Amino acid sequence: MQTTLVFGASGQLGQCLAHVAKEKKLTGLVFPPEAQANILNPTGLRELFAQHRPAYAVNCAAYTAVDKAEDEPDLAQRVNCEGVANLARLCGEFGTTLVQISTDFVFAGTGNQPLVETDEAAPISVYGRTKLAGEQVIPPHTSQYFILRTSWLYSEYANNFVKTMLKLGRERDELKIIWDQLGTPTYAIDLAGCILHIVESQSTAYGIYHYSNEGVASWYDFATAIFELGRTPVKTLPIRTAEYPTKATRPAFSVMDKSKVKQALGVAIPHWRASLEVCLGRLG
Repeated sequence: MQTTLVFGASGQLGQCLAHVAKEKKLTGLVFPPEAQANILNPTGLRELFAQHRPAYAVNCAAYTAVDKAEDEPDLAQRVNCEGVANLARLCGEFGTTLVQISTDFVFAGTGNQPLVETDEAAPISVYGRTKLAGEQVIPPHTSQYFILRTSWLYSEYANNFVKTMLKLGRERDELKIIWDQLGTPTYAIDLAGCILHIVESQSTAYGIYHYSNEGVASWYDFATAIFELGRTPVKTLPIRTAEYPTKATRPAFSVMDKSKVKQALGVAIPHWRASLEVCLGRLG
């Protein structure tokens, strides 16, 4: 397989890419340490590109602390926009295809129909605005890019909603979970598989794509399924968003239409409950 540089290798999706690559016995993926692959360090990035001359660069590096970003907008902007510009510039220069990971947070979430790639992006949080800026900074530097918007990412790796719920479920008898935010949980292993499919197939169907698992859920549905499938005896109580205020506003509806990614890239996408069951089985 052609050389692929993975940025943000120590994060959740970076670890999932390493996991899937190992399962598939893929060679050619390079996971440089953050000190060497800091996307805010153009000099270090240029050295990496010159050394490896990658066919693909997968950017999993991001500022993802949604609430904290409201207090650190400049840092979020640097990582989620300026860092992406640094990568895009080098990708254009070296003829490298960029795979950029984005988010459902680029949408306001005020509708009730599954979101397609051409729907208006109107983020309502600092995190969402900086991630959208990261999307928009790519085309001036390169036409060879895939932007994958995803949602509600979880896996066996790093910190995420599934692992938090399992921990709280062991500590408490009752949990209050928001039921009026709708989206789709996404198993990061499945997303990693989609990314590696792009690389393996050497697809040139460049552009913006939506990728999450199939189906629809509220956070309440998601948590209830975690406890049911994980055989954790905890009572869940549905609450409204207004009863659990957060610094950053979340989209109320961020279910994404995956028709484009399935048709253009030929990927099969599992239902979120099926993937959750796989993840819980691996977590033991």
